[in-house]
Amino acid sequence: MKILVTGGTGFIGSHTVVELQAKKHDVIIVDNLSNSSADIVDKIALISGIKPELEVFDLTDKDLTSDFFKRHNDISGIIHFAAFKAVGESVQKPLLYYRNNLESLVNILQGMKDNNIKNIVFSSSCTVYGQPDELPVSENAPIKLAESPYGNTKQISEEIIKDTVKATDINAVALRYFNPIGAHKSAIIGELPIGVPNNLVPFITQTAIGIRECLSVFGDTYETPDGTAIRDYIHVVDLAEAHVIAVDRMINNKMKNNYEVFNLGTGNGYSVLEVINSFEKVTGLKLNYKIVDRREGDITQVWANPDYSNNELGWKAKKGIDEMTLSAWKWEQALANNK
Repeated sequence: MKILVTGGTGFIGSHTVVELQAKKHDVIIVDNLSNSSADIVDKIALISGIKPELEVFDLTDKDLTSDFFKRHNDISGIIHFAAFKAVGESVQKPLLYYRNNLESLVNILQGMKDNNIKNIVFSSSCTVYGQPDELPVSENAPIKLAESPYGNTKQISEEIIKDTVKATDINAVALRYFNPIGAHKSAIIGELPIGVPNNLVPFITQTAIGIRECLSVFGDTYETPDGTAIRDYIHVVDLAEAHVIAVDRMINNKMKNNYEVFNLGTGNGYSVLEVINSFEKVTGLKLNYKIVDRREGDITQVWANPDYSNNELGWKAKKGIDEMTLSAWKWEQALANNK
């Protein structure tokens, strides 16, 4: 089947392309390269033996997006990753986030409707739950007031998709995932943010390798056992495999409803300090870090109840925190060795 992966040269997107190709899908990528580079397709080819097709343009451009779908109306499914994703940046630049994340989605859905493309997997986020009342958080948890513009774009995107599904014959799966980290076992692809990382683990590895002088831990006064924020960290390959299962579920008409939602997490919460401790344990290195003020928009703690995904999708996260942090370090070392 021909699958479109938007944002396919990014961190999660590139790993998902590899897993799609392993299942013999034909992949085309659309990416504006705002937080990635075109040579990722060559690295994907090193792993899979197949270089995916890449078209470079911005999905917020209505005309370019419309033209793309006219030329590729044989697409069987779409996995939509392309979005800005930094919580802190979204607080500072809300209009940037609303324009980019929402306009691109609307243009994609219009292209699907106009060209009779039926299936979309949407990259959603646990941020839609805000600070949940109960932990672990299940798919039935209420959608709380968003803590950041980024989180709000995910909430609004889900609403746009739900309304579109009701009014058309489009099918959609929203995958609400938690915190992806780690890298492919080959260390050929991994998380490579442009500029200063917004996520914890690339900041850890860049500090350890000497790119960053010091790691900032945002707050140690949260109501958690060690005072630092707790998240459910999931290995990016486990996450990628879930996207392939979801798109196959749609194409093979296995959906129970034409709009479905699944949490993707391990069911375990780790604090920032626990992630740092894991990294230090598996690498034998000591990290230079300091406690700084909390970051606006961050919640205290969240982790998944993945039972529904485990049972309904037949998917389960396999990799533990030590394996995740070690794979991220091997990726960082590979980057340094290839310079």
